[in-house]
Amino acid sequence: MNIPFWAFIPVIAFIVVAFTLLSTGAAVNTGGQLNTEYFFRVLYDCLHGGCYVHTNTAELQAYLAHLWGWIVIIGYLISVIALFVIVYVMVRLFDLREREKEQYKALELAPEQSYTDPRWEHIEKLRESPSVSDWRQAIIEADIMLDEMLTRQGYAGETLGEKLKNVESSDFSTLQDAWEAHKVRNQIAHEGSAFDLS
Repeated sequence: MNIPFWAFIPVIAFIVVAFTLLSTGAAVNTGGQLNTEYFFRVLYDCLHGGCYVHTNTAELQAYLAHLWGWIVIIGYLISVIALFVIVYVMVRLFDLREREKEQYKALELAPEQSYTDPRWEHIEKLRESPSVSDWRQAIIEADIMLDEMLTRQGYAGETLGEKLKNVESSDFSTLQDAWEAHKVRNQIAHEGSAFDLS
């Protein structure tokens, strides 16, 4: 990370002032520690016209007024430049947002397509049929699809009944209906056409 040179200016100024005051010997007390009271006394004396400087107070005040004038001018210049930068950045951001709107407006979302399993469509056709044998076949096919679905979801068991026992009712809102349908499927498998569905 590169640190800009101007970041060191306050540190350098502090070091110069500290060495200047230390060279007088008054900045360090007898314990070898920095005498902060001395710094505040020098500051107080300078504010009230008694600086230990070899120039007179009028020259110092004129110099500080001249320096303050330059600080004000530089501050105004930096403010004007910052204002132009802010305006430029805002204009560029506005342009960027407009271009993004046009770009994303051109993207059209594909219409939602509902996917229906062809096997389920076949079961629906069998269910709507007037033939009782088609109803039986629809129940058996639906039972097979339920078994495959539970297997894909990771429920363990050799038969659909065992898998349904492992399902929590909070995971499967129509669990009771699935049990009823599975019982009907078992009756169809054992009794065949003798089982009455009406």
